[in-house]
Amino acid sequence: MTEGIHPLAPHHLPGYLAGADGSDPLLALVAGLLVALLLVVGNFYLKLHALPERLAHRRNNTQLQIITVLALLALFTHNNVLWVAALLLAVVELPDYATPLNAIADALDRMTAKEDGSRASAPQPTDPREPAPPAATAPREEV
Repeated sequence: MTEGIHPLAPHHLPGYLAGADGSDPLLALVAGLLVALLLVVGNFYLKLHALPERLAHRRNNTQLQIITVLALLALFTHNNVLWVAALLLAVVELPDYATPLNAIADALDRMTAKEDGSRASAPQPTDPREPAPPAATAPREEV
């Protein structure tokens, strides 16, 4: 039998066809693109889920731990309501009620200490390196 090319066979085969040695360049290219696309989309997805936490870090939010837990729960449960709640907590500035109430309580404490005289005010912290102030002596009563 003679080994010639059949007259109806094409003389040039396209490059995307598998070679006779088993190599498949199109499969290798698609696999590489798929891995790269998976890494890019996965990175974007994780950065998007970390958005509330990064916003809270930038703004020094007081609810940082709550926001972090909500974002992690949303990531692992795929529950978008938790992620939206974390984003709202990170963006919306909640009013600070504790600081004014503490200031009012301290002022009332000082006022009652002045009026009453029986309540001693809180001792001021002293530096241990400083010498102690001289002790006050009580006036002597004469009999």
